[in-house]
Amino acid sequence: MARDSVLQARAARNGETVFSIYSWSRPTLSFGRNQPAAGVYSLEKIRAAGIDVVRRPTGGRAILHHREVTYSVAAPIDAASLRETYSRINRILQVGLSRLGVLVEAVPRSHHTPTPGVRSCFETPSEGELVARGAKLVGSAQWRENGALLQHGSILVDDDQSSLPELSASVPPVNGSLPTPATLRALLGRAPDAKEVASAMFDAVRSMEDAAATEMVEDDVRGEALNLVPHFLDEDWTWRR
Repeated sequence: MARDSVLQARAARNGETVFSIYSWSRPTLSFGRNQPAAGVYSLEKIRAAGIDVVRRPTGGRAILHHREVTYSVAAPIDAASLRETYSRINRILQVGLSRLGVLVEAVPRSHHTPTPGVRSCFETPSEGELVARGAKLVGSAQWRENGALLQHGSILVDDDQSSLPELSASVPPVNGSLPTPATLRALLGRAPDAKEVASAMFDAVRSMEDAAATEMVEDDVRGEALNLVPHFLDEDWTWRR
């Protein structure tokens, strides 16, 4: 999260756009920027499950980062609206996923937007999110600040998002069965790793956006990112709502 925040600041300063794909070294629960968490989720249950916790600089609902691949896009803001930039990034994701053998489509504008809660972000797709065979595969959220945007998204490899209610301060009753999200394993019959997904996505970036796109040197942002790490480790930030 510190690294992605630095990339957003760099985008505002120098107009640089960076598309990233990464996985997490430990299972981690991330809260959306303004999502209520205090009194909703149980820190004791989260720790007992061996899960780390962080609050994202972007919005949206909680996501368990474990059996999934995360993407981020940091870019300067141009004249395009949030919806337009969201759609532009979606097109890259669609082409990248098609290179893996997965066909997805965006949820129509008229689709219902889910209310906040402890149930999975992947339970019900929101407008513009990507679905495969009618089930949500990619969850995304965008934050704009100081002339730059940061968009985070999660591409499910396996489904462990339905376990989120078990981490709540008091598990709410569930009426009926929960919708099952799409996963790369179910769609492909195997589980691609982050490197394979990254290769497909970067091919899509080069074919659709910039044929001369190159890999970023991580040392260029490491120092700035390390300076921001204490902010994301601060429980006052993580549990501020």
